Amino acid sequence: MKALDNTLLRNFAPTGTLRVALNHGNRVLVSRDKAGRAQGITVDLAGCLAQELGLPLVFVEMERAIDVARAAAGDAYDLCFLAIDPERAHTIDFSPPYIRIEGSYLVNASCAAADAQVLVAEGYKVGTVEGSAYTLDLARKPGAENLVYYPDIDSALQALDQGQVAALAGIKNVMQTEASLRQGARVVEPPFMEILQAMGMPAGRVHAFEYLQAFVAQMARSGRTGEILERHGVAAACAVSAV
Repeated sequence: MKALDNTLLRNFAPTGTLRVALNHGNRVLVSRDKAGRAQGITVDLAGCLAQELGLPLVFVEMERAIDVARAAAGDAYDLCFLAIDPERAHTIDFSPPYIRIEGSYLVNASCAAADAQVLVAEGYKVGTVEGSAYTLDLARKPGAENLVYYPDIDSALQALDQGQVAALAGIKNVMQTEASLRQGARVVEPPFMEILQAMGMPAGRVHAFEYLQAFVAQMARSGRTGEILERHGVAAACAVSAV
């Protein structure tokens, strides 16, 4: 790692405090405890970086990935945690990925599709959350015309339960949890995408971004990322190895 000079710290945190955007729409990476405080993988990773930089830390809590992505062009935060996507890369510089998760379809009990390919080929309506990484990906693939967009995961799940859509796209771990809560619901194979989650910052902070890339690689090499994942119930094998 480079020496922590004032120029680097100002590049990371122009206000003197590291402002970290959290996406509460991704339940695998962040949640709230009983007191309403943020907790989870992204919280711990942000804490490790702030400690290494010697900067105070504050969380900017948002409910959807699209809110985090849109705020990158403003002065709302210094660091974020989002899935890598070429559309987002116009305004966000992404580190190497630190975790690999999967996108899968949850289907309701009345859906007869045997697998994910049949679901798409037969034109079933699929609910998806506006602006999420998996939505951006699916919108570029065959079957995009059958996507039905919802503002958040709760409204999408409600639409599934009411039969407005036959399936719901989402993060596999979350879809498996939701399937267990619904009689006859299931997650179909194979996953429709691999989601590479990364740390990011508003584009153009060259010195800070260089340091951030090295930080993510070092966390992977040392095994600290895997330890954080396991602490929050995610297999360390999901951590992406440093290049």
